[in-house]
Amino acid sequence: MSTISESAPRGRGSSLALRYALRELRGGLRGFYVFIACIALGVMAIAGVGSVAASLGEGLAREGRTLLGGDAAFSLIQREAKPDEVAYLRSRGQVSVAATVRVMARASGGQLALVELKAVDGSYPMLGELTLDPEMPVTDLLAERDGAFGAAVDSTLLARLDLKIGDRVTIGNATFQMRSVVDAEPDKLAGGLGFGPRFLVSEAALRATGLLQPGSLVRWIYRVKLPDNVAGDAGVTALIDNVRAALPQAGWEIRSRSNASPQLERTISRFTQFLTLVGLAALLVGGVGVANAVKSHIDRRHDVIAAFKALGATGRDVFAIYLTQVTVLAVIGSAIGLAAGAALPFIIVGLFGKLLPLPVVPALHPGELLLSFVYGLLTALAFGLWPLGRVHDVPVAALFRETITGEGRRPRWRYLALMAVVIALLIAVAIGLAYDKRVAAVFVASSIVVFAVLRGIAAILMALARRLPRSRITMLRLAITNIYRPGALTPSVVMSLGLGLTVLVTITQIDGNLRRQFMAALPERAPSFYFIDIPTNEADRFNAFLKQTTPQSTVEDVPMLRGRIVSAHGVKAEDLNASADSEWVLQSDRGLTYTGEIPKGSKVVEGKWWDADYNGPPLVSIEKKIADGLGLKLGDPIVVNVLGRDIAATIGNMRTVDWQSLGINFVLVFSPNAFKGAPHTHIATLTETPPNPAGDAQIVKSVADAFPMVTSVRVREALETIGTVVTNLVLAIRGASAVTLISAILVLGGALAAGHRHRVYDAVILKTLGATRARLLGAYALEYLMIGFATAIFGVIAGSIAAWLIVTRLMTLSFIWQAGSAAVVVAAALLVTVGLGLAGTLLALNQKPATVLRNL
Repeated sequence: MSTISESAPRGRGSSLALRYALRELRGGLRGFYVFIACIALGVMAIAGVGSVAASLGEGLAREGRTLLGGDAAFSLIQREAKPDEVAYLRSRGQVSVAATVRVMARASGGQLALVELKAVDGSYPMLGELTLDPEMPVTDLLAERDGAFGAAVDSTLLARLDLKIGDRVTIGNATFQMRSVVDAEPDKLAGGLGFGPRFLVSEAALRATGLLQPGSLVRWIYRVKLPDNVAGDAGVTALIDNVRAALPQAGWEIRSRSNASPQLERTISRFTQFLTLVGLAALLVGGVGVANAVKSHIDRRHDVIAAFKALGATGRDVFAIYLTQVTVLAVIGSAIGLAAGAALPFIIVGLFGKLLPLPVVPALHPGELLLSFVYGLLTALAFGLWPLGRVHDVPVAALFRETITGEGRRPRWRYLALMAVVIALLIAVAIGLAYDKRVAAVFVASSIVVFAVLRGIAAILMALARRLPRSRITMLRLAITNIYRPGALTPSVVMSLGLGLTVLVTITQIDGNLRRQFMAALPERAPSFYFIDIPTNEADRFNAFLKQTTPQSTVEDVPMLRGRIVSAHGVKAEDLNASADSEWVLQSDRGLTYTGEIPKGSKVVEGKWWDADYNGPPLVSIEKKIADGLGLKLGDPIVVNVLGRDIAATIGNMRTVDWQSLGINFVLVFSPNAFKGAPHTHIATLTETPPNPAGDAQIVKSVADAFPMVTSVRVREALETIGTVVTNLVLAIRGASAVTLISAILVLGGALAAGHRHRVYDAVILKTLGATRARLLGAYALEYLMIGFATAIFGVIAGSIAAWLIVTRLMTLSFIWQAGSAAVVVAAALLVTVGLGLAGTLLALNQKPATVLRNL
């Protein structure tokens, strides 16, 4: 009689393993549905997120020229470009000029609204199409007729002021007739988040308002469209380099068509990484299901494995056969996930294409799909190798008996080494391909810690149950014994439920804190209003007016300029090696101020504050975390460009800032002599004591009547605008995290199903010995309740810590533990655990004793 090993020619071991593996799978995939579903869900999440992000990236790249409104855009704040600067740009291509500013619009009935005014010239739009309702030529839309300039507005403004097309509003000294509604702007995404509805007018109309005062916070944008023969990437790069060389002191913020909206692209990249990590979390949770499924499958195949070994198969042969099976199943699950993930961009565009504000170009992205396939395969192998490796050394005699012999046996070192290599590859891919490697490394480290802690909790729970005194209550005694008996479900249930709960608690705590921060209570001392564009010569009179209007309120007022960091400690801004949480300071112009006193909400932590009458070389105070992120220290020089001039200053001290108070504060605060003679405006806050939201409208009206050039921003409305964006992000996070939660429930169900055979055996024996159905149900319910409660405590603690770190460290917001949501999560966890457990128990109790006993 030949053996399996003897019948296999040299070099055909792998094909033989594949043949036997496929033969075993001919009977169907029973027992592997959870395995396949877990891998498919995780791969789908990663493939879908990657495909959508890549499609969006392609859309941004393809539409970059249209989104920007030209091949390159040169922006200035608080000043217009000089004639020679504009002339130089016009010498290189067609130029279109636009200006944006926040202003107050007043209806004839006295209603007021903050609007995002955008003034354009006759060339707008050079690229793309402005969609209007009703449609009309831009020149007719914006022309001055019958004493009023034309305007196109956002429909929300009409609703807010209860107006209709044809009605008039005033802004500053000018009157505007609203002639159309803006349905779509080709360059809207490049403008970032707005705090008011769009109000599109002509450049001449903006000048007629009288709001263009020296130092006003107006952003001027000069878009250049190159001739077709030099409009390639090389031509755009040459244009930007030539402008920088010819106009080095201009202080431009420069964007090219390849980075039309850098902030949007960074946000998409970070959000993509977050969602990818959520997908990885789903895979890791599913990995527990893989391990359970493989272990259960091997338990069911004892007789087959015994037959293989009896016919001469070695432990290595058996390992190869079942490793091949696991690989085939992982490929099947990954293929299902790939198909669903690849289809996601097409589904999104098909269902929501007209509603999306982003240019998603659906396509198949082989790189993203291959990466998700690798994740799925590596995860299946990482979790499947441990139970597979133990097959090698289990003797034939033990395999023929219905025992749990070898349950705790460790695989051979060769299999442990193989598992270590697979895990190392998985970690290397997760970190190496991440947008923010630090965040990815923290995720990996946290996952390892959570797995280890959960395994420890399961061991502790079993040890405690073993040491408890024997109860006289039969149900309780049986429940406690089930927790630690050989083959107990405790490790599998704790692992699967603990991971799912940790993710769920993290999401609910973040959600609750973001809602509290942006849509519920404001900080106790948060200002009620910001007032911007206060002329310097009117600042004292304006403050006196506010104090007279609201005598119980607190008014704060500081000078306000805008500037860009050009260099720090001799290194150009674009060459600074900034940390991820400080690079934003270098990416655009920043608010600046000067003062002789330490700003409220600031605390000097390094160096010394300058004297109130200091008149030496310019000094600057910088926020401590930003300084650390830029690698700056006391005495380092910083150069900022303000109004086209480079201003050099030395770091005199560093401060910590309480940003959450929402008071006036700045990253950079200069000594009083730093900006002598520079035109600028003031910014002020009004803090009502006590808060009186009902009187806000009257304050806005009074300020608009007395100071029409001043713009009022109600803090609560601004936070509600941000809150809307945050809500949409939270909804996206919830949707992605649902994949992880579904995986956790599947794994939990799979873990309970894996022990179904033992449950049937136990139930039959106990029923034969006289146990009633009610008593067995009660014992199993107590078992699941105790395991679920212990795991829920860990999930709440671990999830709350993770949420606290994310909210306080990454989002730099305050954190308050949401006890209510945590309690709901615990209750839901217990309900799911006991419900799934009892559902499987009922099936076990319905088995006929004779059938089971006959096969023992």
